[in-house]
Amino acid sequence: MKQDVIELDGAIGGGQVLRSGLSLAMVTGLTLRIKNIRARRSRPGLMRQHLTAVLAAAHVCGATVQGAELGSQNLLFEPGPIQGGEYRFAIGTAGSCTLVLQTLLPALLRAPTTSRVTISGGTHNPLAPPVDFLQRAWLPLLRRMGARVELNLIRYGFVPAGGGEVEAFIQPSDLQALQLMQCGKLLEKRAIVLNAGLADQVSEREFKRVRQRLGFTQAQLFPIDIDPQQGPGNVLMLEYVHAQVTEVFSAFGMTTVRAEAVADEAINQAMEWQGTDTAVGEHLADQLLLPMALAGGGRFTTPHMSEHLHSNTTVIQRFLPVVIESRVREEGGLLVECRRV
Repeated sequence: MKQDVIELDGAIGGGQVLRSGLSLAMVTGLTLRIKNIRARRSRPGLMRQHLTAVLAAAHVCGATVQGAELGSQNLLFEPGPIQGGEYRFAIGTAGSCTLVLQTLLPALLRAPTTSRVTISGGTHNPLAPPVDFLQRAWLPLLRRMGARVELNLIRYGFVPAGGGEVEAFIQPSDLQALQLMQCGKLLEKRAIVLNAGLADQVSEREFKRVRQRLGFTQAQLFPIDIDPQQGPGNVLMLEYVHAQVTEVFSAFGMTTVRAEAVADEAINQAMEWQGTDTAVGEHLADQLLLPMALAGGGRFTTPHMSEHLHSNTTVIQRFLPVVIESRVREEGGLLVECRRV
């Protein structure tokens, strides 16, 4: 029989250990006690987006919380019953809206009523999946599993300004197992550059690199100019639409990084995935694991075992009666399989 309090050592990973722990505590009703939160990060403890995730989770399930303050490395979270409804959360910085949403979503899928969640902060943050990734890559797979979720981008928010906003509509849903062994036939591909308040040559240089290294045509390049008041900001996204999976690889412009280096970061992610003939890339694999475990099973292939995938596996198996196994395939890449015990 599972114990009533799940104790986690946050030093096994970063903020994701906290977020997955919060999600699973809400869903299972088990109390979470976590120490050493983000202990190996340059700025350990709860930062603004992590604190927002804690407070938002507590609000959704009426939890009792100890240690919910900036910089805290220890937290006790005693969940109550999950409630749907209208929620609005403000991070107050450019901290990631998407990571806060991903913390709440598993619980709100099990709420007794429909929810609308509005989160303000950063929508395009270098340390988190951009909203576009959730809309085009992650949520379509969750919908295939049975989740009824819609996500709208209300306003862009880049680092460091923030000020962005997203809105999600979540209906109570039961998740079904998902099998993702191959991505399927390539249907289309595109490169998208978001540019807010920067010179056009930044986008042009990033696109030039994409053409050089990936052979994209001019018709596959989509520059999007955003109100400079929402910037400065620059993001390159490479979107590959396959029959079974859509993948989105992103990289973020920064003042000290050349446009070509930004492009190379996204390109290298895409090429690594394509070179292993697997279904999903590193980030999508990590973010599919928890919904798959809540569904009671499933499997997918991905290029390799990342730190996030490894730590997420550890956290999930502490809360749920599932076994998650990974093995290297002879043909390359990794097979990850989840099943009930």
